[in-house]
Amino acid sequence: MKTQLKKNEKVVLTIRKHWFVLLNPILWTLILFIVAAAASNSEFGNFLFIGVGLTIVWLIYRVLDRNTNLWAVTNLRVIDEYGVFSNNSKETPLDKINNVSYRQPLLGRMFNYGHVQIQSAAESGSTMHKMVERPKDLKDTITQYQERYKQEQIKEQAQSLANAVGGQKPSVGINVSEELTKLHGLKEKGIITEEDFQKGKDKILDN
Repeated sequence: MKTQLKKNEKVVLTIRKHWFVLLNPILWTLILFIVAAAASNSEFGNFLFIGVGLTIVWLIYRVLDRNTNLWAVTNLRVIDEYGVFSNNSKETPLDKINNVSYRQPLLGRMFNYGHVQIQSAAESGSTMHKMVERPKDLKDTITQYQERYKQEQIKEQAQSLANAVGGQKPSVGINVSEELTKLHGLKEKGIITEEDFQKGKDKILDN
């Protein structure tokens, strides 16, 4: 993976396109080679071998495309890297993902590939990733680490509340607006009561 990870970020799953994407160029290469070999003495033999060469180039391209096209799930985001002759990368923070779903055709169920759709509040919106290997693993991993990310955020906010209510002095350079926003988020999620919110807010403002 070429994308640089952030501090305290780790990759938990890497997924690529399924090997089925190589099936068409492999079959066409074999078919044209057999036909070209059988007709090697005819006037069309050379043209058929040129066709074999072109399908080999196509196959090489698809192999390179599969090796460079990947989806990585980290504890902070989903990274989509792609591009054979150029490096391209898109990322979606876990807290921006609204929904993840996948669909497998009959062959996909047999050979474990499918299409994964990620709907997010980011600029990319809804994105469909086709011919993904182990689509269920990708979907389940994103969902699992979304929940972990949310729990970590709640713990951080709860710690901020505990510091405020406990009367501890906030550290130098504390962002009052940010702390109040965290407290309000806890109240909106039902984690703290209105009374707890008011106490925490008073402590932050008094300090």
